[in-house]
Amino acid sequence: MKKILTIFVLALFGSFLVHFSEAQISTPSPSPTGKVEQKVGLTDVTINYSRPGVKGRKVFVDVEEYGKMWRTGANSATTLAFSDDVKLEGKEVPAGKYALYSIPGQEEWTVMIYKDLGLGGNVGAYDASKELTRFTVKSVNNPVHVESFTIDVGDLKNESATIRLMWSDIIVPIKMTVDTESKVMASIDRFAKNPNASLVNQYASAANYYFANDKDLNKALEWITKAVEFNPNAFWHVQTKARIQAKMKDYKGAIATANKSMEIAKAAKNDFGYIKSNQGYIEKWSKLQ
Repeated sequence: MKKILTIFVLALFGSFLVHFSEAQISTPSPSPTGKVEQKVGLTDVTINYSRPGVKGRKVFVDVEEYGKMWRTGANSATTLAFSDDVKLEGKEVPAGKYALYSIPGQEEWTVMIYKDLGLGGNVGAYDASKELTRFTVKSVNNPVHVESFTIDVGDLKNESATIRLMWSDIIVPIKMTVDTESKVMASIDRFAKNPNASLVNQYASAANYYFANDKDLNKALEWITKAVEFNPNAFWHVQTKARIQAKMKDYKGAIATANKSMEIAKAAKNDFGYIKSNQGYIEKWSKLQ
């Protein structure tokens, strides 16, 4: 009898827990989480943060304060993660994950990159000895009202970008630089020392990089010629060769190569617009001979 009673009580308690769980109320977070994932050059940048709203208040007067440390968001601290070494406002930041804290000012902000991810939003326990670095950034006026605190990564270039903190009518732009050039050059050098016929796209990528960045065009022509030799039906690579020749001011050779690219493209089931683009290049280069 005692055993039966125990089973009954456990069953009743289990039923209560199920109904209690189903009765929980779900509501939206007042400061929802946000995430930014962006590649800058060859570097992956990941930002996790929470997004408080203005909600009719005056930021850094009614909510948060100028001159006081801020977790740079809501809830836990904002975090930044970099797959490679970067520089923020000229300060070295090794690859890794960090917390982002700041001291807002009416004209200038102090930004701190913090190594201890366990601090979270407890800014009262901030330990300056755990800072990786800090720097100052001038804020600028935003003509567009930003209701929810927003972080984005813009002004993207191969070697740089801008991390922007935006809230209400304020923008805090943080300049980030990455070392893309040496990584690309190192990969090209490794490939050039050990070429392989199966790596057609590697030859083409190296040639395109040299072409686009005004490097040794003779080397670019050598590499794209190898790519074409290994895959003579790749009319897109043949056109790249023509463009390199034109940049070297060999317009006669460029026109002949572009005609070859167009001939191959016409034989393909889909030319992806290369027939038209070749015609445009030929017309342009004919005037430059």
